[in-house]
Amino acid sequence: MAKLRIQPHGRLQEWVAQENGYFEDEGLDYEFKFAAPDGGAAAPLTKDNEGNVVSVTRGAYELYQESGDGSKGVDACDVSSACHWAVNQASASHFGRMWGRAYSVTPGGIYVPPESTVRTPQDLVDVEIAVGYHSGSHFTTIQALEVFLAPEQVKLRFIGRPMARLDAALDRSVPAVSVWGMAQNVLEQHDFRKILDTTFMIGFLFPADVEEADIEKFMNAMRRAQMAIDLAPERYKHYYLRELPERFHDGVDVRRFGNGERIVFLPYSEEMYRETQKWMEKRGLFEEGAPGTAYETAVRG
Repeated sequence: MAKLRIQPHGRLQEWVAQENGYFEDEGLDYEFKFAAPDGGAAAPLTKDNEGNVVSVTRGAYELYQESGDGSKGVDACDVSSACHWAVNQASASHFGRMWGRAYSVTPGGIYVPPESTVRTPQDLVDVEIAVGYHSGSHFTTIQALEVFLAPEQVKLRFIGRPMARLDAALDRSVPAVSVWGMAQNVLEQHDFRKILDTTFMIGFLFPADVEEADIEKFMNAMRRAQMAIDLAPERYKHYYLRELPERFHDGVDVRRFGNGERIVFLPYSEEMYRETQKWMEKRGLFEEGAPGTAYETAVRG
């Protein structure tokens, strides 16, 4: 049987499961698959020859779309994660299947530099906010801001993956940025100010041919890892340095980071699946609209 290829997600759980032998205890034959050749989530900010930030309209959903089979991006994997909006749409489009018995929740926020005059969500009218296209920061920023601003007042700038947005924030290429996970912790240690919380849900996606037994083994190990983090997070925060690019290490103390993404072992129900499809369709977030795929076909477990 082939190894289960696991793509880490900038969180602690996979590393804790490896360190504590939880995968081995489950009898799971596995390997970690890291960033794709384009740098993956760690890819730096892209600028043109004149130093202007280049827009990037390729995000989590497009990575699933390009593989077409449930792998995330060109570097094949059997287990990956992305915001539940992108995973929902990908599974409904038959680009792999979403896991229906767990999801995770990640802290996030819209941040501005300490010198910014922005103090409240209402101050973000017509202020460009850097997000990742068709990725968690894109959807959650809309969701969080629509209770404060009219749609036409929200100005999004698509500039790439999580660490590219961190680059943009730190070098003041953008006035505001939507980030989550490690990037949020880094900005807070650089005195950036959170204007609005954007905590959001993340889903798991698997190619359709991955054995159910292997998924169960993976999830059992991740459940034990979550319990270990809940009990003694200080033992494991050094693992953030394995996925935080070295260019951000100076001036950052990962011991001060939060616990980060937390896996919730509750169902991603049919109601959640359908409500998310309706939410995306109402806001016209995908040109193709809602695929209309049955929950039982798109979601496994």
